[in-house]
Amino acid sequence: MRLDKYLKVSRLIKRRTVANEVCDAKHVSVNGKVARASYDVKQGDVIEIQMGENKIRAEVLAVNEYATKENASGMYKLL
Repeated sequence: MRLDKYLKVSRLIKRRTVANEVCDAKHVSVNGKVARASYDVKQGDVIEIQMGENKIRAEVLAVNEYATKENASGMYKLL
């Protein structure tokens, strides 16, 4: 699954367009390397998102095409 879509489905970022813009601005890294929106997310990846003062680190636990609000938080673990 593409990185921008994963960020939206997992609800780490609310909108896919915002996720795409954050990736284009090089504020998202996967496993310590700056990642593009087209990066293929895999289970076990560590995603870091820098948005202003906020920094989010999350480990990918599952990659699902769709997720409900209740299931979305089970797709990752905050570090």
